[in-house]
Amino acid sequence: MQDQVRGILQAVQGGAMSVDDALLKLKTAPFEDIGYAKVDLHRQVRQGVPEVIYGAGKTPEQIAGILSAMRQNGQDRVLVTRLSPEAASQVDKLFPLTYHPDARIGLAGDMPAPDGIGPVVVATGGTSDIPVAEEAALTCQALGNQVVRLYDVGVAGLHRTLAHLDQIMSASVIIAIAGMEGALASVIGGLADCPVIAVPTSVGYGAAFQGLSALLSMLNSCASGVAVVNIDNGFGAGYLASLINHMEAKK
Repeated sequence: MQDQVRGILQAVQGGAMSVDDALLKLKTAPFEDIGYAKVDLHRQVRQGVPEVIYGAGKTPEQIAGILSAMRQNGQDRVLVTRLSPEAASQVDKLFPLTYHPDARIGLAGDMPAPDGIGPVVVATGGTSDIPVAEEAALTCQALGNQVVRLYDVGVAGLHRTLAHLDQIMSASVIIAIAGMEGALASVIGGLADCPVIAVPTSVGYGAAFQGLSALLSMLNSCASGVAVVNIDNGFGAGYLASLINHMEAKK
């Protein structure tokens, strides 16, 4: 991959290729076919974030193989989501991983220094929502964001939310995570002047329908500026928050 990029840059330098043609080639550069996976080697060039490995359903050997392809092609930091403890233990024997069991996330490489516009607040309605919140928070951190955690600040005790107005009002992006009726997103959305990403969780009693009630409540939020991701999708919320927090004006 690095040789291909170097060749493109040398062609631009020598006048054999225009800048626009070089940009197109970089965006459409090839992947590596390792049989059971086609590893996207240039996703970071196209999207600003390298490929993330979804660990559920993959064997430890498959995960290690994808990691190997990415590492050999210059990717020093790789995030693995929905990784079971057993698979993490096996992968760690081949590639050192920092494993976070609550979030089921493994990170090959070091956490980067934050370089986003400002802090990303990750708030939960209750303690039971923390596994989803940690998936969101660690995803944000791995993508170069400062994260502020506000856990167990749900609307059953609204004073707990209001005690953190400074953090809420100084955030660049807020991820509001809640099960039950999912009201936290609307409350925070009515307080904040930044985008709010709502994450419904499958926490709740029978009529919560494994998160469907919270999902519908969040989709029907009367607060402006609230967007919703799928049930328990902490990774998706963290990824989106990072994109927002790294926005630049396109000329």
